[in-house]
Amino acid sequence: MADIQGVLFDFSGTLCRLEFGSGVLDGLMDDAGAPLEITDQVELMRRLTAPVGVSEGLPPELHEAWHRRDLDTDVHHTVYTAALRAAGLPSGAAEIVYRRMLDAENWVPYPDVLPALRAVRNAGLRSAVVSNIGWDIRPVLSKHGIAELVDEIVMSYVEGHVKPEPEIFAGACARLGLEPARTLMVGDSEEADGGAAALGCSVAIVDPLPTAERPDALLAALSAYGI
Repeated sequence: MADIQGVLFDFSGTLCRLEFGSGVLDGLMDDAGAPLEITDQVELMRRLTAPVGVSEGLPPELHEAWHRRDLDTDVHHTVYTAALRAAGLPSGAAEIVYRRMLDAENWVPYPDVLPALRAVRNAGLRSAVVSNIGWDIRPVLSKHGIAELVDEIVMSYVEGHVKPEPEIFAGACARLGLEPARTLMVGDSEEADGGAAALGCSVAIVDPLPTAERPDALLAALSAYGI
């Protein structure tokens, strides 16, 4: 087993999860002026947070843009509001729900996030959040006490590279002063986060379950590497 000297953590589905709760559609109306309802909020969440693939219902002309959504804030806005409209929301409601998606209030940390980050720090290891994201997640990380427990925050739209491209992992390791072979990447996507293995990083994959259903996966992943 590698002598781990630092840990990279994915954001969505790993440290925190988008969980709107029952009030996400409060105050929103459909095109006829009636209160808006979506019968399958689970499907809506899946469309908004799936790490790979093209969101269902997007027009073909936006497929290429969808793959660039985490490199440009304007593209991110365009394709996600289109995905929300494809899920059945009127344009105005899609815009409001998109803004709610970016609101720190709607991101819930997993129960073991802070204990896991403290375990890394107490072990004398460096750490970073490495996220495929098209908007600034630092307010979310600050709100939940995460920002103060990591050394770096690496966001794809700032870096110009997305996971699984090796450049984003290499950049994160360089900023931490670590060799990839001494670094553990913890994420929820084998396809995206697993790309760190190409550089020689160790990789641990956790399941992006609802936060109430995943109490200690991060701690277990670290424990498997002696952290």
